[in-house]
Amino acid sequence: MAIIVTFDFPNAGQELYDAVIDRVTDGRGFTRFADLPNAGLISHAAGPVDGGFRVTEIWESQEALETHAETFGPVLADLGHSDVQPTIIPAHNVVVR
Repeated sequence: MAIIVTFDFPNAGQELYDAVIDRVTDGRGFTRFADLPNAGLISHAAGPVDGGFRVTEIWESQEALETHAETFGPVLADLGHSDVQPTIIPAHNVVVR
């Protein structure tokens, strides 16, 4: 079952996001799903919110997210954001182009 995942990073900005992307992709950047080391991502959006930065994603399954978390979790911890806990809800409907 697909899941919707939201990460909120209080007191953080695009610099943190760019640093995470740079490290997760070994400096290649993230402009297509193939840039990520793990499969299962359906949708990804990121941007500033009041007081921080938000990333919202749709994953094919909880298991796919957990596999990817093994990659980005240590990066977040190294950058001082290991305490960020995502909000995860089941997706009722997912429409892609």
